[in-house]
Parts: sequence; C-alpha cells; structure tokens
Amino acid sequence: MALESAERPWGSWHVLDEGQGYKVKRINVSPGCRLSYQTHAHRSEHWVVIQGVATCVLDGDTVVREAGQSIDVPTGAAHRISNAHADELVIIEVQRGSYTGEDDIVRLEDDYGRQG
Repeated sequence: MALESAERPWGSWHVLDEGQGYKVKRINVSPGCRLSYQTHAHRSEHWVVIQGVATCVLDGDTVVREAGQSIDVPTGAAHRISNAHADELVIIEVQRGSYTGEDDIVRLEDDYGRQG
C-alpha cells in the first residue's frame, strides 16, 4: 500500500506509517504559516517537535514547544499548529483512534478558505 502525502498552502504532510488504530505523519510547516484551527471526532494526536519552534493552540490556550518537546491533543479538542519563526517547523504527529482518515477534520477557522 502506498503511503499518502500532500502539499498544502501552509507546507506539507507525509504519512510515515499506519496500521489498525494509528497513523504517523511528518508535518512540515513553512515560516509564517499555520494549519487550520480544527477538531477530530475519532482520534487523538501527539505532536513531537523535531525542528523549529511550534506555537500550539489547544482549546484556546497557547503553548510554545521547541525541538525535543511534545504536546498531546485529546480527541475532540480544538487545536492548531503555527510557525511564527523564520525556519521551517517539522513535527512528527502520532494519531491514535478508531478512524484516522483526512475527512475526520472539522475546521473552526482556516486562513485559506477551506471548509470541512
């Protein structure tokens, strides 16, 4: 099975591994960009910052994480990753749950006009 990847207005993501109840992604966030503020009904996420500095919003609270640090996103929590710095941000995201498909995204805010 071929692993998914996609270019996005904010950077890109690449699936590194997936199986029953989990998916592992590498997420690259370009300088000055951010992902949509979103929730997931069927999965939690664990983010590990590999390179750069991540500004994370989790249920309205802002937390900054640097390389080697991590943050947990519970199922249903509103969340967003931003890169407010000049260097690329690289995160490893571990998704766990009954469903890890890309259509399990509810966008609350999006800088690029995407719905869903």
